[in-house]
Amino acid sequence: MFTKILIANRGEIACRVIRTARKMGIATVAVYSDADRDAVHVEMADEAVHIGPSPAAQSYLVPEKIIAACKATGAQAVHPGYGFLSERAAFCEALEAEGIVFIGPKPKAIRAMGDKIESKKFANAAKVSTVPGWLGVIENADHAEKIAGEIGYPVMIKASAGGGGKGMRIAWSQPEVRDGFDRARSEAKSSFGDDRVFIEKFVVDPRHIEIQVLADAHGNALYLGERECSIQRRNQKVAEEAPSPFLDARTRKAMGEQSVALARAVDYQSAGTVEFIVDKDRNFYFLEMNTRLQVEHPVTELVTGIDLVEQMIRVAAGEKLALKQSDVKLNGWAVESRLYAEDPYRNFLPSIGRLTRYRPPEEGQFGDVVIRNDTGVTEGSEISMFYDPMLAKLCTWAPTRLAAIDAMSEALDSFIVDGIEHNIPFLAALMQHPRWREGLISTGFIAEEYPDGFAPVIPNDDDKAVLASIATAVELLRRDRLDRLGGRLAPHSGALKRDWVVKIGEDYLSASVLEGMISIPMEIDLSIEGGKALTVASDWRPGDLIWRGTVGQRKVAAQVRPVANGFRIAWKGVSVTARAMLPRIAELERLMPEKVAPDTSKLLLCPMPGLVVSIAVTEGQEVKTGETLAVVEAMKMENVLRAERDLVVAKLNAKPGDSLAVDAVIMEFV
Repeated sequence: MFTKILIANRGEIACRVIRTARKMGIATVAVYSDADRDAVHVEMADEAVHIGPSPAAQSYLVPEKIIAACKATGAQAVHPGYGFLSERAAFCEALEAEGIVFIGPKPKAIRAMGDKIESKKFANAAKVSTVPGWLGVIENADHAEKIAGEIGYPVMIKASAGGGGKGMRIAWSQPEVRDGFDRARSEAKSSFGDDRVFIEKFVVDPRHIEIQVLADAHGNALYLGERECSIQRRNQKVAEEAPSPFLDARTRKAMGEQSVALARAVDYQSAGTVEFIVDKDRNFYFLEMNTRLQVEHPVTELVTGIDLVEQMIRVAAGEKLALKQSDVKLNGWAVESRLYAEDPYRNFLPSIGRLTRYRPPEEGQFGDVVIRNDTGVTEGSEISMFYDPMLAKLCTWAPTRLAAIDAMSEALDSFIVDGIEHNIPFLAALMQHPRWREGLISTGFIAEEYPDGFAPVIPNDDDKAVLASIATAVELLRRDRLDRLGGRLAPHSGALKRDWVVKIGEDYLSASVLEGMISIPMEIDLSIEGGKALTVASDWRPGDLIWRGTVGQRKVAAQVRPVANGFRIAWKGVSVTARAMLPRIAELERLMPEKVAPDTSKLLLCPMPGLVVSIAVTEGQEVKTGETLAVVEAMKMENVLRAERDLVVAKLNAKPGDSLAVDAVIMEFV
């Protein structure tokens, strides 16, 4: 067994590998760029080596720097994580030439399966069912249009060396092919250094289901069940689960056996994933094989009890698998939510900045529920524009699917992230969505359910009653604390006031205190809008960011943050400003004029911090609705900014290569 390994990656996956290596008694070496000098994975590792500037192309993607770090520290093996160099056969060979072990498959398997075009050719030859498509070289956009027309719309344009939704576009008609082809090639080149793309038929309403395989160098191979990965946005997975609520035992067995046969055909040695698209009739088609550890591997670990990173290390060290297929049992249900630094209210645009607060829910087993959080950041970490926007992978396990989802819902409500925008509100709303809870999903779920983007969830009457109850309880304690401050000329509130008005968003609700005293812990009876009594119980103290307790029969964990004249309450995807007032103050508050937002209709604002890739217009140019104005890159994704109406460009305030802050003015119109 190895005594020291180097992790050629960063962030949460580097931390994840370090934890298992530490458990196995193996010393670890981290590598880091300028941007990651103070990163968590650097602090966790036994040693750390600086490998260059912040851009990945000058640090994490340079094989020579990784090899030099191995030599300098005496690392015997390299775990590549995912992304970066994890599927580069040439990197694997370079390591072998230096006597360093690659913790992953051999170059033959990486070449056969790591390239999407070659993998489909190989799968066809091996009699594996694949989606109709064009696997040859596509010369230019005209050639792409011709191929798409022959296959039939819609089509998927994909980067051959891609992954994670990068370099991927769906074209529903001929006009969309050319732009999709150009964008896919550009993203592929910047993300993977390889601009080759291919085109295949896009299966409508498919599910994305993948099989985890594990194989050693002694001819042993098995599958560890499946993962449902259909909740995607822009082909980037958002939430995963294991097992899939859609597969039956027969389909699971067929997919698993086919995946193992494919792994054996290329002499696969390590953990790998065979991805399929599955139609509504449970027909499945080979999509690709990822010759590395997947981002979503924790859900498989939770339902099988098998540490995949440990298995990868043992296989790379030449050990035989200690498992047989009959030993693999799927136990319970696991759900994973990917927490991203992005603003769900602004079409999920990237967000960068410093984490002024970062407090995940407590990990461990709590009764029948397990909570796990794989992360690579901590409070004070800087989220930069150079890398993937993932903050963490929050996972829950429970005996049943709905119990795992409910556990996830509570965990998300308890996850505190301040300083940047993040997608927790969207994930929390997803956990309440009827289609998700029933398992009636496809890869088009987000586009179908949120066609105009994600907007703040509007609470129903029952939810408003809960929010009003929390706001009243919080305000009562706040006023009681003011009364107890020394040196005050007179009590702030005097005797307990029984009648209140609570403003939830733009709605005013009456709240009456029926029974109870102001204390910590608190237990009072409230009536909201004259309804039946709700017993509100909590041990919340002023200053706590999470209000935990019960409102009536409902168990509640809600985030409470003070804002001007009230509180911001976030709960189950709902995020509202709440203010509990005495009736006279509420009467006067209704008379206050509303602020009018500034007119930005004649400005193109940068929607996220990013790098200007191109400006498609000139000053004085007339532009029609839908035409491209500029392209901005952030966190390895290119975002096309288009005209929302006919207009004339008056002034350009930015040029290609400029780094812009959010809401910076790119151009002005007349």
